[in-house]
Amino acid sequence: MNIFIDENIPYAEDFFAELGNITRFAGRELTAEQVSVADILLVRSITKVNSQLLNQAKNLSFVGTATIGEDHIDKTLLQQKGITFTSAPGCNAISVAEYVISSLYVLSEKYNFNLLDKTVSIIGVGNIGKALQNKLMALGINLLLCDPERDQTEEDFVDLEYALTHADIVTFHTPLTSTGKNPTFHLLNEENIHLLKQDVCLINASRGEVIDNQALLAEAIRREKQNELPIKLVLDVWENEPTPLLELIEYTDIASAHIAGYSLEGKARGTEMLYQSVCQHLNLPIVKRLDKLLPVPSVTNLVLNNEYQSETQLKAAIHLVYDPRRDDALFRNLLAKNGFDWLRKNYPIRREWSSLKLERITNNEKGLNFLKIGFDI
Repeated sequence: MNIFIDENIPYAEDFFAELGNITRFAGRELTAEQVSVADILLVRSITKVNSQLLNQAKNLSFVGTATIGEDHIDKTLLQQKGITFTSAPGCNAISVAEYVISSLYVLSEKYNFNLLDKTVSIIGVGNIGKALQNKLMALGINLLLCDPERDQTEEDFVDLEYALTHADIVTFHTPLTSTGKNPTFHLLNEENIHLLKQDVCLINASRGEVIDNQALLAEAIRREKQNELPIKLVLDVWENEPTPLLELIEYTDIASAHIAGYSLEGKARGTEMLYQSVCQHLNLPIVKRLDKLLPVPSVTNLVLNNEYQSETQLKAAIHLVYDPRRDDALFRNLLAKNGFDWLRKNYPIRREWSSLKLERITNNEKGLNFLKIGFDI
């Protein structure tokens, strides 16, 4: 059995070596000729699985993507060809949520505001949006929930206009869709971007095309010329990846190369989910487990000093595990020289908060808050 696996899917050999011959490939360089001999194809979001890629695929019986998003997959085509398909919903939800919160604490330091005083709009409340919602609720932050698919049917949801107008922080977590009743392509655009508050924090860790990047750049320039408060901007995803709008980078506080979901746990969790689906497809027993493969993190324990305020402790613990300023520096310094895809392929190991055990919490309420957002207590 020939199993073709994207080079950025970790632990593939550990999970799949006993099932067949593994061939690794660069996500944007995979050809129809290569796929012609594949029985199983496992990709990430940069590989477009369409008629052009599969026009020689005679043996292909299974396609999986180690991502939540499925907009790069022609699922109708796979169904017509009788090819089984699976994705990895929720695999990197924790990773993205932690990226967002870590970034917010960077902004709070830079602009001297208290995150607990802010209202956050979560646009898109699927696996990632819910993970972020749970963590922010544990911190006691006021939330507005907006989901284009559900804002007309659920009482707790607000519409997009309200979400943009009334929030201090707006963070996007929708899938990318261009058809249907509520397409998310250019959900934030030149017609509604003016609704954002003057001191807004704007985050996109979903898909680049959810925000009209040209409209965002124009609004940033307009605010600059009119001496208005700038948008505090965090962009992990960009239109036209791997060639982001270079002028827009200058107006970001944190810029990164579509790596919000790239924690080691998040990527490896996606591999495990694909492995389980392949085993089911082949009617084989599931014998491999992720928890047996993950390495011991470089920092495993943190002793908290209870003389400090909980907010200070929390921020320190979060940035000890992961500080997005590292990825921002890599992006700005290496994008022009090495390219967008190189930054993703050579992404440094990053762990999730659960890899760090916090010790000596004598205040139960503080300890409970740490526990709720994902640390090991």
